[in-house]
Amino acid sequence: MPEVSSKEYPHNVLLRSLEEAASVLGAAIGLRQPQVGLILGSGLNGLAECIEDPVHIPFADVPHMKTSTAAGHVGRFVCGTLGGKTALCMQGRLHGYEGNTAQEVAFPVWLMHHLGIDTLITTNAAGAINEAFHVGDFCIMEDHINLTGRNPIVGTEPNEMALRFFSMLDAYDPALRQLAVEVAHELDIPVQQGTYLGLLGPSFETPAEIRAFRMLGADTVAMSVCEEVIAARHVGMRVLGMSLVSNMACGIEGASPTDEEVRAVGKQREADFCRFVPAILERI
Repeated sequence: MPEVSSKEYPHNVLLRSLEEAASVLGAAIGLRQPQVGLILGSGLNGLAECIEDPVHIPFADVPHMKTSTAAGHVGRFVCGTLGGKTALCMQGRLHGYEGNTAQEVAFPVWLMHHLGIDTLITTNAAGAINEAFHVGDFCIMEDHINLTGRNPIVGTEPNEMALRFFSMLDAYDPALRQLAVEVAHELDIPVQQGTYLGLLGPSFETPAEIRAFRMLGADTVAMSVCEEVIAARHVGMRVLGMSLVSNMACGIEGASPTDEEVRAVGKQREADFCRFVPAILERI
């Protein structure tokens, strides 16, 4: 795994924190070497129950990790075998709307990289702006629009981890996107592709905002992912982003989204999600 010396960076709190967290989490998972990192979003935490020979590590047991407060987010790491790969899964994620800074949201992604993981699959529930999408579809992210107003690379400390200025071209890996679409078609799982727009939340969007986002070219919208993907690309990780369309965005077909609706649709689509992701992992 990549190593960072606390002696080399005596004044870099972020890198020292990552080193301490990696030491504890690495000891907890033992001799396993995770190959893929997974982040499970709202309504999608059930996939972690499909992991074989799991080790569970609550976020609270990992130094410098924040804990999940969002409904339905378990708030723990699960490490084990999924789709024939050793996966380190976040059963629940951290959001900006919970009061976490951009770097606190990015911290577990950098932690995965510190443990030697070079591929990240990040998932969430999202509202559909594109009226051709249907509730229950999965959507592979082709690109994103970050309207959170935040970026985890701001400051001097991340600059000592990797180059400050880096390209976001193909932030969502084209080969992984193509693989996910092929697997979905083979499994007869409804799948779309589109541009995701990330907001800070926690309020859902207004109809006027949704109309504006459509003009910007967004197909889906939610309150996560962007900061994670920026952090992953900062250190060179490959990324696959996947949304479950849990609702039509506010004002479309009279929609007025609720958190309960999001989690209910996640439960309805859990079986297909638990077929979909392992099948992708088998072919990575």
